[in-house]
Amino acid sequence: MLTINLIEMGLPKAHRYLLGAVGPRPVCFASTVDEKGVPNLAPFSFFNVFSSNPPIAVFSPSRSGRTGAHKDTYNNVKKVNEVVINLVDYSMVEQMSLASSPYGPDIDEFIKSGLTPIESETIKPFRVKESPVQLECEVIEVKELGEEGGSGNLIICKILRMHVSDHILDENQLIDQEKLDLVARMGGDWYCRTDKNSMFEIKKPITTRGIGFDQIPEEILQSSILTGNDLGKLGGIESIPDETAVNDFKLVELSDLFIELEDDASSLEIELHKKAKLFLEDNNLDDAWKTLLSFNN
Repeated sequence: MLTINLIEMGLPKAHRYLLGAVGPRPVCFASTVDEKGVPNLAPFSFFNVFSSNPPIAVFSPSRSGRTGAHKDTYNNVKKVNEVVINLVDYSMVEQMSLASSPYGPDIDEFIKSGLTPIESETIKPFRVKESPVQLECEVIEVKELGEEGGSGNLIICKILRMHVSDHILDENQLIDQEKLDLVARMGGDWYCRTDKNSMFEIKKPITTRGIGFDQIPEEILQSSILTGNDLGKLGGIESIPDETAVNDFKLVELSDLFIELEDDASSLEIELHKKAKLFLEDNNLDDAWKTLLSFNN
């Protein structure tokens, strides 16, 4: 494994390693205005939500790695402490990228990118009409992390209004994750797209307590078939099936396999683990456990 001292490495290479490793990162498409009311649009991928109560988002327009100069977004929020955070979906990603060009502070990126400004309800900066989710924010703090090139500036934002496009809502007026189609930044010039082909669902163990890895028998932990993800699912069950349930399942569902391989214990164990893996792929933990435990029953 490569071990890196980012502080000693130097900015350009350290920056590439960090952004190449930490991703995907959601995009904050920040809309601000200066003291004269001139709009600015710029995307930042050092961004996330950090609190629901109060609703807080944070993004960071870092200093230029070449000159150490601040971004226009930073300069604007220091003068007018308001920002609209527009989320970026796939349909507008090229226009967002165009807006990231190094235009001067007197240039309106709405015009350059062809995106549509619409008035906010509570603040001066404009929202981006094409964005599926727009967050009107008050900037409550700017925390500078350094004075050299590449240093971040945490723009801490209190969300005053959230606007959600109708086309991404489900029948309960909640956001349908498969309709959202957001993009996110990776390293270099790479992006990823959060469509239904790249998403998967894992139920949160909020009200359940899985047995954990330490309660899984050693012969199952050492399986050549089951992966760490498979074992993680097995460890998520609240209780292991009892011997009666295992024997009943073995008799009804596995008897043909046991008869076929009764003289080949090694092959039998492998086939049982393969069968259990299929159950796990269907999130059928109970039958997966009964299949695995049947080997020594």
